[in-house]
Amino acid sequence: MGLDVTAPDPPELSFVDPNEYEDATIGSGDVGADVDYRREELQGFLEEGAWERSFDEWAADTDLDEAAYAIARDLDLFADFDFFWDDFADRVGYHAPGIPEDWREREYHPDLDSWGTVSGINAELTEFGQIVSTVLKSEYVDWEAEYEPPEDLPDF
Repeated sequence: MGLDVTAPDPPELSFVDPNEYEDATIGSGDVGADVDYRREELQGFLEEGAWERSFDEWAADTDLDEAAYAIARDLDLFADFDFFWDDFADRVGYHAPGIPEDWREREYHPDLDSWGTVSGINAELTEFGQIVSTVLKSEYVDWEAEYEPPEDLPDF
Protein backbone atom coordinates (compact mmCIF):
# COMPACT_ATOMS: atom_id res chain seq x y z
CA MET A 1 0.00 0.00 0.00
CA GLY A 2 2.40 2.70 1.20
CA LEU A 3 2.15 6.36 2.14
CA ASP A 4 3.45 9.42 0.36
CA VAL A 5 4.12 11.64 3.40
CA THR A 6 7.01 13.60 4.87
CA ALA A 7 8.87 12.05 7.77
CA PRO A 8 8.16 13.56 11.17
CA ASP A 9 11.09 14.87 13.18
CA PRO A 10 13.08 12.23 15.05
CA PRO A 11 12.27 11.79 18.72
CA GLU A 12 14.36 13.36 21.47
CA LEU A 13 15.72 10.29 23.22
CA SER A 14 15.23 10.37 26.96
CA PHE A 15 17.30 8.70 29.61
CA VAL A 16 14.66 6.25 30.80
CA ASP A 17 15.94 2.87 31.94
CA PRO A 18 14.56 0.49 29.26
CA ASN A 19 13.89 -2.10 31.96
CA GLU A 20 11.05 0.15 33.12
CA TYR A 21 9.15 -0.59 29.91
CA GLU A 22 6.70 -3.46 30.04
CA ASP A 23 7.97 -4.81 26.72
CA ALA A 24 11.73 -4.83 27.33
CA THR A 25 14.30 -6.52 29.54
CA ILE A 26 17.88 -5.45 29.02
CA GLY A 27 20.84 -7.35 30.42
CA SER A 28 20.11 -8.60 33.92
CA GLY A 29 16.96 -6.51 34.15
CA ASP A 30 18.24 -4.48 37.11
CA VAL A 31 16.38 -1.18 37.01
CA GLY A 32 18.71 1.67 37.84
CA ALA A 33 21.91 -0.22 37.08
CA ASP A 34 24.64 2.07 35.76
CA VAL A 35 24.49 1.13 32.07
CA ASP A 36 25.50 3.15 29.03
CA TYR A 37 22.60 2.98 26.59
CA ARG A 38 24.48 5.24 24.13
CA ARG A 39 21.47 7.44 23.52
CA GLU A 40 23.55 10.50 22.64
CA GLU A 41 25.24 8.66 19.78
CA LEU A 42 21.95 7.13 18.65
CA GLN A 43 20.30 10.56 18.74
CA GLY A 44 23.05 11.85 16.46
CA PHE A 45 22.55 8.96 14.04
CA LEU A 46 18.79 9.59 13.93
CA GLU A 47 19.39 13.26 13.16
CA GLU A 48 22.07 12.45 10.56
CA GLY A 49 19.59 10.52 8.44
CA ALA A 50 18.82 7.15 10.03
CA TRP A 51 15.34 8.31 11.05
CA GLU A 52 14.37 9.68 7.64
CA ARG A 53 15.87 6.73 5.76
CA SER A 54 13.98 4.30 8.02
CA PHE A 55 10.78 6.29 7.72
CA ASP A 56 10.97 6.29 3.92
CA GLU A 57 11.51 2.51 3.91
CA TRP A 58 8.60 2.00 6.30
CA ALA A 59 6.26 4.42 4.50
CA ALA A 60 6.82 2.65 1.18
CA ASP A 61 5.37 -0.62 2.56
CA THR A 62 3.13 0.34 5.47
CA ASP A 63 -0.43 -0.90 5.63
CA LEU A 64 -1.58 2.32 7.32
CA ASP A 65 -3.86 4.51 5.27
CA GLU A 66 -3.58 8.29 5.38
CA ALA A 67 -6.38 8.63 7.94
CA ALA A 68 -4.70 6.24 10.41
CA TYR A 69 -1.34 7.88 9.82
CA ALA A 70 -2.92 11.29 10.49
CA ILE A 71 -4.19 9.98 13.84
CA ALA A 72 -0.70 8.77 14.78
CA ARG A 73 0.72 12.17 13.78
CA ASP A 74 -2.01 14.09 15.65
CA LEU A 75 -1.22 12.08 18.78
CA ASP A 76 2.50 12.82 18.26
CA LEU A 77 3.29 9.12 18.65
CA PHE A 78 6.45 9.27 16.55
CA ALA A 79 7.97 11.63 19.14
CA ASP A 80 7.48 8.96 21.83
CA PHE A 81 9.83 6.37 20.34
CA ASP A 82 12.87 5.41 22.37
CA PHE A 83 16.04 3.76 21.07
CA PHE A 84 18.90 2.44 23.21
CA TRP A 85 21.97 0.26 22.94
CA ASP A 86 21.44 -3.23 24.35
CA ASP A 87 25.01 -4.36 24.96
CA PHE A 88 23.89 -7.75 26.28
CA ALA A 89 22.19 -8.62 22.97
CA ASP A 90 24.54 -6.56 20.72
CA ARG A 91 21.60 -4.71 19.19
CA VAL A 92 19.79 -1.40 19.13
CA GLY A 93 16.71 -1.89 21.24
CA TYR A 94 13.59 0.19 20.93
CA HIS A 95 10.34 1.01 22.65
CA ALA A 96 7.46 1.78 20.31
CA PRO A 97 4.65 3.99 21.54
CA GLY A 98 1.08 2.89 21.14
CA ILE A 99 -2.53 3.73 21.72
CA PRO A 100 -3.68 2.38 25.11
CA GLU A 101 -6.43 -0.20 25.55
CA ASP A 102 -8.72 2.33 27.21
CA TRP A 103 -8.66 4.64 24.19
CA ARG A 104 -12.45 4.61 23.86
CA GLU A 105 -13.14 5.57 27.49
CA ARG A 106 -10.52 8.31 27.37
CA GLU A 107 -11.83 9.71 24.07
CA TYR A 108 -8.24 9.51 22.91
CA HIS A 109 -8.77 10.98 19.42
CA PRO A 110 -11.99 12.13 17.71
CA ASP A 111 -11.26 10.14 14.51
CA LEU A 112 -10.38 6.93 16.33
CA ASP A 113 -13.40 4.67 16.00
CA SER A 114 -12.36 1.01 15.88
CA TRP A 115 -10.09 -1.58 17.43
CA GLY A 116 -8.92 -2.40 13.91
CA THR A 117 -7.52 1.10 13.49
CA VAL A 118 -5.94 1.03 16.96
CA SER A 119 -4.27 -2.35 16.43
CA GLY A 120 -3.17 -1.34 12.92
CA ILE A 121 -1.50 1.82 14.21
CA ASN A 122 0.15 -0.03 17.10
CA ALA A 123 1.40 -2.83 14.85
CA GLU A 124 2.79 -0.43 12.26
CA LEU A 125 4.56 1.64 14.92
CA THR A 126 6.20 -1.55 16.17
CA GLU A 127 7.23 -2.40 12.61
CA PHE A 128 8.68 1.09 12.16
CA GLY A 129 10.66 0.76 15.40
CA GLN A 130 12.14 -2.52 14.15
CA ILE A 131 13.17 -0.91 10.86
CA VAL A 132 14.85 1.99 12.66
CA SER A 133 16.62 -0.44 15.00
CA THR A 134 17.89 -2.51 12.07
CA VAL A 135 19.04 0.53 10.07
CA LEU A 136 20.86 1.96 13.09
CA LYS A 137 22.65 -1.34 13.82
CA SER A 138 23.56 -2.20 10.23
CA GLU A 139 24.44 1.23 8.85
CA TYR A 140 25.41 3.51 11.72
CA VAL A 141 26.58 1.67 14.82
CA ASP A 142 30.30 0.95 14.62
CA TRP A 143 30.90 -0.27 18.14
CA GLU A 144 31.01 -3.81 19.42
CA ALA A 145 29.21 -5.22 22.42
CA GLU A 146 31.34 -5.27 25.54
CA TYR A 147 29.37 -8.04 27.22
CA GLU A 148 31.37 -11.24 27.63
CA PRO A 149 29.27 -14.32 28.39
CA PRO A 150 30.55 -16.62 31.12
CA GLU A 151 32.81 -19.38 29.89
CA ASP A 152 30.83 -22.11 31.64
CA LEU A 153 27.73 -21.78 29.45
CA PRO A 154 26.60 -25.11 28.00
CA ASP A 155 26.88 -25.73 24.26
CA PHE A 156 23.53 -25.99 22.51
